[in-house]
Parts: sequence; structure tokens; C-alpha cells
Amino acid sequence: MYTGRRYTALVFFKWTLRKTLWFFLIASIPTILYAFGWHFLSLPWQPVALLGTALAFSVGFKNNASYGRLWEARQIYGAIINDSRSFAFTLRDTLGGKQDETVKLMFYRHFAWLTALRFSLREFRPWENTKNRSNQNFSQGNFVIPEWQSKVEEELKQYLSDDELAYILSKKNKSTQLLATQSETLGKLKKEGVISHIEWLELQKGLTRLIDDQGKAERIKNFPYPRNFETVMTFLMYIFIFLLPFGLLKEYAALGKGTFLEDYTIWFNIPFTALIAWAFHILDTIGESSVNPFEGNPNDVPITQISRMLEIDLKDMLDDKDLPQPLAAQNGILM
Repeated sequence: MYTGRRYTALVFFKWTLRKTLWFFLIASIPTILYAFGWHFLSLPWQPVALLGTALAFSVGFKNNASYGRLWEARQIYGAIINDSRSFAFTLRDTLGGKQDETVKLMFYRHFAWLTALRFSLREFRPWENTKNRSNQNFSQGNFVIPEWQSKVEEELKQYLSDDELAYILSKKNKSTQLLATQSETLGKLKKEGVISHIEWLELQKGLTRLIDDQGKAERIKNFPYPRNFETVMTFLMYIFIFLLPFGLLKEYAALGKGTFLEDYTIWFNIPFTALIAWAFHILDTIGESSVNPFEGNPNDVPITQISRMLEIDLKDMLDDKDLPQPLAAQNGILM
């Protein structure tokens, strides 16, 4: 999550430099050839404008869908915050208070669940964008993805016993099995008469809300923005960018007729075509950078920071004095 007021122009320039240079090259070739007499290269501007209009609608639709996925992901983690807090204080007060060993065991198991969940959500998927060259170049020196800098077993070690750690690491979906272990512990407490049936039901409802939150996050992670829409729009984008300089040749050539600029206005085609192509492409790129809200881009939901914040809150409920430090933004970016 970017925490600054706005990105600077320099950041955008660096992020899109390679593609911008390509746009200048695409605009330059037909312009130079036209200036040297290849006037047959000119196309009517109307079909190009119609294609640009269709592309604008497509980009708007995609960006709207991308923001919807991003906002839904943030709502899911907002629910995880609320459901974690309510489950924690209900568990604490039901089982006998802050010093109870079972309470501490289940609190730390919840920290492990938050950790396992964020690691699974940061796993790479083939349709994601974190490995694109422009995104990799931007990330270098600006931010790191914590889940890519360590291993899940090392993180879980601080929350689980050796036996339980070995058991959880043997499972494919570690976060699901951690909640299942929580449920198993509650079942044993009910059988032993430590908690009543009503108390067990309330705590089970808390676990049910947490597994529901996890399932919603996994749905967004594992179901991409439909690739057919993305493919068609990519084709439209590059067809439009390729045809754009040809459609504007006559318009810029005629711009200076009757003035001292008559032989020079054709060269305006290069910067203005590149600018229009850049505008369409950057809007599409912004949408694509927001469409997978857990992948590890600067505009993602800050699941690492939220998990740390919850660990601080829950340890504070136990009057734990050894609280971890909140995660700070790195160059304005929270992960």
C-alpha cells in the first residue's frame, strides 16, 4: 500500500521508461518516412479514433473491476482484523484469563495462522505481475516483500511447539490446518468440561468467521481477472498504439499550412502520439497492477503490516510486555 500523497512524476517516468521509448520509436518511423515523401502511409483518423474510443471503454471497465477486487480484498482483511480481535477476547475471558496456558497456546497459534495465510497469499501465480521487468526494476531499492525474504517454517517456529510445527508443515494448506487444530483444542476443552456447550458454540462461530475470511481471500488469490478480457484488451491496445501515428500524419502535416511552420508541424506527431499512447498504456498498467491485491505490488493490501498489528493487539490483551515493533513504510510503501 502506497502511503504518500501521490507518486512523483519521476517515479512514473522510471516505471514506464522502457515502454515510453518504444512509443517514441513507433511514432518516429512513420513520421520520418512521411516527411521524406511516403505520403501513402497516412490513414484516415476516424477509424483510429473509433478504436481509441472502444479501447477507452475497455480500459475503464478493467480499472473499475481492478479497484473492485482491491477494495474487496481490503474489506476481507478488515473482517480478519475484527474477527481476530473478537475471537481473542472471547477466548481469553472464556478460558480463564490472561495467564492461562491454553489461552496463550491458542493466541500464538492464531499468530501462526496469520503468518501462514499471508505466506500463502504471497505465493506467485502465473497471471500475476510481480515478475514483470518494470515492476522488478521499480521494487529494487524501493521496497521488499517480507514473505519472499524468509521461509514460512522459520516464521512459524516462533509461535508453535516443535511437534505442532512438524505437523503443520506436513500439510498442504497450513492456515486451514491451524484453524482445524484450534477447533480440535476447543472440542477437547468441551469434553473435559472446561467450557460449556454455549461457550463452545460461540468460540466455534469465531473460528467459522475466520475460515470464511480465509476462503474469501483465497478466492481472490486463486481466481484471476478473466484472461479472455485481458487478452482482447491487450490486442486492442497494441493495435491502437501501432495505428495511431499513421492516423495523425495528415492532421499534423496540415496543422501549419500557410504559416512559417508549414514544413515542421509534421514532427509534432512524434511527441503527441507517444503521449497519447503512454496515457492509454499507463491507465491499463495501473489497472493491471491493482488487479491481484495480494501479489506483492506497491498498491496491494498491506497484509504483512496488518498481521503485525494484530499480533501487537492480541499480545497486548495478554499484558505481554515483549511487543513487536509495528512495521514502518519503506519509501512510502507498506507491505
